[in-house]
Amino acid sequence: MNHRPLGRSGLSIAPLMLGGNVFGWTADEATSHAILDAFVAGGFNAIDTADVYSGWVPGHKGGESETVIGTWLKARGRRDDVMLATKVGMWPAQPGLSAANIVAACEGSLKRLQTDYIDLYQSHRDDADTPQDETAEAFGRLVKAGKVRAIGASNFDAARLGSALKIAADQGLPRYDTLQPAYNLVDRAIEGPLQQLCVEQDVAIISYYGLASGFLTGKYRSAADLGKSPRGPRSKALLESERGQKVLAALDAASAELGATPAQVALAWVMARPAVAAPIASATSLEQLEELMGAARLTLDAGQMARLDAASG
Repeated sequence: MNHRPLGRSGLSIAPLMLGGNVFGWTADEATSHAILDAFVAGGFNAIDTADVYSGWVPGHKGGESETVIGTWLKARGRRDDVMLATKVGMWPAQPGLSAANIVAACEGSLKRLQTDYIDLYQSHRDDADTPQDETAEAFGRLVKAGKVRAIGASNFDAARLGSALKIAADQGLPRYDTLQPAYNLVDRAIEGPLQQLCVEQDVAIISYYGLASGFLTGKYRSAADLGKSPRGPRSKALLESERGQKVLAALDAASAELGATPAQVALAWVMARPAVAAPIASATSLEQLEELMGAARLTLDAGQMARLDAASG
């Protein structure tokens, strides 16, 4: 499997990243471990999580996803086989990107993950209340100490990502080598200045919501279908829109031509976009994972890309 570089970091990943947001939530530990086993066996290496996962769920305090991944790493001894990414800044227990919080949160993540280093440590969202040079210096200390190999940003706009990159360059500090934004066929907001900045500065995009909360799988075709999952109501507006119907029709057409599923086509479209290293996708069963991994073996031709672009534009 061809791996793609993560900016200038020296790290590289297979073209699909496994989302750990469901681990310890909608996927229990045993299921999560089976999914992780199958993912690595399939030739993939990149796992994304965050300290806050699944802290937004009633009855969960946060840290569950990292803990599940940590027990898998210890049980399997697979640390050298994976590129492990986690995030800091959104957990109410440890909010923001102050130097003190970044250092403390990193220690907590390392403990839960049962490892002595994080491959990619990401600012989960921008923190306007903390000077960016303070954040950059804290990340720099972690990189120098060998606790973090590379850093990335998530949910930053073009102006703030650009200023962070400049501060890092001017002060000789580690820079954000990745950006994690929402990006899919029905959410193309990053296209324009933000994506162009990533192209120009060699910042790799690892996008989330690649399937638009399930809408792009094609499982929601009528109002009655929205009750199929807890996320179904999120697709109501898209299902009722002309644009949403055009996207589903274009996905269906490409799927028929390729002998693939709509989900695989939707992820393959993201994989082919400028500066994208990999979309992030989550699975709660081995069957779902097998479908998602199939997207990395799919190549859309120019005509299929153009029709999907037109339908979603």
